Amino acid sequence: MPFLATTPVEKMTGPYARRWWALLVLCLSLLIVVMANTSLIVAAPDMTKDLGLSSSDLQWVIDGYTVPYAALMLVLGSIGDKYSRRGALITGLVIFAAGAVTGSLVDETALVIAARAVMGVGAAVVMPATLSLLVAIFPKAERAKAITAWTATSGLAIAVGPLVAGWLLEDHAWGSTFLINVPIAVVAVIGALALVPPSKAEGMGRIDYVGGLLSIVSVGSLVYATIEGPHFGWGVGPVTAAVVAGVGLLAFVAWELRHPHPMLDVRKFAQRPFSGSMLAVLFFFFGTFGALYYATQYLQFVLGYGALETGVRLLPLAGAVFVGAAATGRLTPKLGVKAMVVTGMVVGTAGVFLLTRIESGSTYTDFLAPLMMLGFAIGLSVSPATDTIMDSFPESELGVGGGANDTALELGGALGIAILGSLLGTAYRDKLTDLVGTNLPHTALETAKDSVGGGLAVAEEVAKNPAGGAQQAQALIDAVHESFAHSVAQTSLIGGIIMAAGTMIVLAVLPGRRRAAKSVRDEAVEPKEERVGAA
Repeated sequence: MPFLATTPVEKMTGPYARRWWALLVLCLSLLIVVMANTSLIVAAPDMTKDLGLSSSDLQWVIDGYTVPYAALMLVLGSIGDKYSRRGALITGLVIFAAGAVTGSLVDETALVIAARAVMGVGAAVVMPATLSLLVAIFPKAERAKAITAWTATSGLAIAVGPLVAGWLLEDHAWGSTFLINVPIAVVAVIGALALVPPSKAEGMGRIDYVGGLLSIVSVGSLVYATIEGPHFGWGVGPVTAAVVAGVGLLAFVAWELRHPHPMLDVRKFAQRPFSGSMLAVLFFFFGTFGALYYATQYLQFVLGYGALETGVRLLPLAGAVFVGAAATGRLTPKLGVKAMVVTGMVVGTAGVFLLTRIESGSTYTDFLAPLMMLGFAIGLSVSPATDTIMDSFPESELGVGGGANDTALELGGALGIAILGSLLGTAYRDKLTDLVGTNLPHTALETAKDSVGGGLAVAEEVAKNPAGGAQQAQALIDAVHESFAHSVAQTSLIGGIIMAAGTMIVLAVLPGRRRAAKSVRDEAVEPKEERVGAA
């Protein structure tokens, strides 16, 4: 058996023999792309202290990755379709690893953000390539099972990222959390060459670069406005970005409707299985990433868990993803996509609503059930939604299909962190002001109101005062904890309402089994069974 996989998928006369080994490579590639965000959650306190990050700086360390990642996926997925999906995967892994190495070595905020942006570009190449290769390699009969494994990997990464990062932070600096990804990327590149066969679209024609540019402008501006506006106020920059996003989106739709070979056929959004599944993915990750954002802060700042301890306590979420994935593999063929997706959304929404019970005396146990419910919901529902999305695209657009799915995922996560994070900060500031009032000097109060970490830092300084400092510091710590618990409960209420509204929308949009089957027959672009030989 040759070391390199050299026969293109499109020239095979039957299913690729090593497709399950290839899936392992694709899942490893996906793992590091998701871990790059989740591992930073537990590294944030160390980075803030070492680099002197403001809340704005920290937000952009996180979102320097998100903006290029979300904005570039459609066009880079299309380029992978045109020239080489495996080549795109390998190129993306190399870019991603280069950004990770750079991020581990620099010690200035601007350079860290730049390194994260490079990683985001790499991720935007890798993510759609994993899905397009998966669909190209696996025959229809096995595709749902393969996508379930892909989805379970996303859930695993959500918990494993903080766990591995926490383990490294026990003895190493925050730069080590960037290096988590490098050895996995190296293994994935070697595995891609040996186990993933070449693949590209047959007779695709010219790439719609104008549509690609408009998608970059509209999605990039939308993500930027989403991040900046709720967190830092609707000044000139965020408002301008929102206007650009709106104009860019209208121009994109108009262009794609007229173009003979559009980057993304926007008429697909008239197909209820496609649009309902896209909305479901967006709302799932809105709730999950938003809840995870403030749950981990509570575990670290209020309950006092270290980075490793926090990572360990997120493992039940990953376990629940696998349970949900196992259930969906058995139930979706019997009950249909709509039943599984809506059921998962109901479970996830209930999990977010459970966090409204959080109060200053809450412990980890109060977070356990919500985290498990969110994980179970992802495992149960994201896989059939993703399978439906990818099934809406012909062979020549698999990379674009992966890009569309992943844009919904990433946009949902960005919205969840930005909107729910902004509501969290507002509720925390208001409650702390009520509790502390004029008991602190103005400068100290402003620092304490900036974040829960800032409040605890002010308490440390107050404790140094020999004249009753310890008692005053404890009173401030209690106020900070109560304020943050209050903000978690209030934010979860609004987040749960948004999730509930999303559930109702998806319930209305997704067709039942009979209507979905008719929609597929009527709107199929080409017979998918013919595109990979017997696959």
